[in-house]
Amino acid sequence: MKLTLQIWRQRDTKDPGHYETFEVDQLDVGMSLLEMLDRLNEQLVHEGKEAIAFDSDCRESICGTCGVNVNGRPHGPRPHVTSCMQRLRSFRDGETVRIEPLRSGAFPVRKDLVVDRSGLDRIIAAGGTVALPAGTAPDSDAVGVGHDQVERALDFAACIGCGACVSACPNGAAVLFTGAKVAHLSMLPIPAIEKVPRAEHMVAAMEDEFGPCSQYGECALVCPQNVPLTAIAFLQKERLKSLLHPRV
Repeated sequence: MKLTLQIWRQRDTKDPGHYETFEVDQLDVGMSLLEMLDRLNEQLVHEGKEAIAFDSDCRESICGTCGVNVNGRPHGPRPHVTSCMQRLRSFRDGETVRIEPLRSGAFPVRKDLVVDRSGLDRIIAAGGTVALPAGTAPDSDAVGVGHDQVERALDFAACIGCGACVSACPNGAAVLFTGAKVAHLSMLPIPAIEKVPRAEHMVAAMEDEFGPCSQYGECALVCPQNVPLTAIAFLQKERLKSLLHPRV
């Protein structure tokens, strides 16, 4: 299999950047997108050229660091699949594939395909914590939680913070991400104690760096963990509660 790659190259945040075209052959359809980039980098190093910078870690659809745009779509052509799990069988032999960093004003490009997603970290730092009283740990069954409640919380906790939702949104919103983090903590009894100030602080951090919800729903379509759009509704509900909650 042979592919023509148009890949975004950018030295740093201040560099305007440009596309470079490469041809890579002897590819197997079972290879992942990142394995193809590995092959290309081996070729570039062998030719004495600078390798393409891109993020990756677990390569098991867990960490979320591998996100790139492929032909204008976050992660790639297969829906709900991370970049590291996108297989070359999704492309035709001889096809031209454009690969670029996740596009969002909130994600400045550090180099080539690597972007700065620390804005998402700042949302977590604003309220994605749980305060527990010091002392002897309670028994594991001291606080009962129903199975259905736990499963609903896990649906939102599945978010891996890859940033695909932000890149897909025309407004660069992080509402799906923030909603998922607020929702899964608010559904469990101990972290729910702090749900009002948590929603207030995380929404404030989100609005500082990201745009408003576009209400189009592209975020859920590209989410590799299938985080449902109900996360956005949940966030709006908790945000309203924080506005109505009496200040002490």
